[in-house]
Amino acid sequence: MSGRTTVVHFVRHGEVHNPEGILYGRLPGYRLSEEGQRQAKVVAGYLADRDIRVVHASPMQRAAETANPLAERHGLDIDTDERLIEAANRFEGCRVSVGDGALRSPRHWPKLWNPVRPSWGEPYLGIAHRMLAAAHRARSAAKSGEAVCVSHQLPIWILRRFIEGKALWHDPRRRQCSLASVTSLVFRDEKFERLAYAEPVGGTDARASGA
Repeated sequence: MSGRTTVVHFVRHGEVHNPEGILYGRLPGYRLSEEGQRQAKVVAGYLADRDIRVVHASPMQRAAETANPLAERHGLDIDTDERLIEAANRFEGCRVSVGDGALRSPRHWPKLWNPVRPSWGEPYLGIAHRMLAAAHRARSAAKSGEAVCVSHQLPIWILRRFIEGKALWHDPRRRQCSLASVTSLVFRDEKFERLAYAEPVGGTDARASGA
């Protein structure tokens, strides 16, 4: 088949230092833990032999810190892309994890009336559109090579479901997007062709606080 192939790797950031178990979302000041720093180095090693030409990252500190080892290994600067940011969430700052029962509290119910939109945060379709735009920006910049976009669990997962033609509403416990995982989109010219997924540091619990 004719046409040029470009790969855009969406990397979820590494483990965050979060001893209080806060759902930090877009809150500033959340850095990688020592384990997260190790995970970032493992991902950089995993992608060391790829033809990485650009590295884009969410504006959040944890994403930039995950991108650093990879950018350094390839001699590249990190380009911050606001479209890669974590999803907005009205539970930011709360001790809330998927499956821990905290959301059964009546005080949270007004935020939960519509799980499809969802009513507690940024609409899934809006996330999908901005992430797809970020993917095509990276694809164009890579010029038939490969690009890395460091982002967050929910945006990466929503992009994956959108590009695969699946419903955006989902069970958060079933997300296949572990810490420091790599979700790779393969494009033929401007058309999405296939997807690959890898966990260089192994699987992690999708129910963990934050993203």
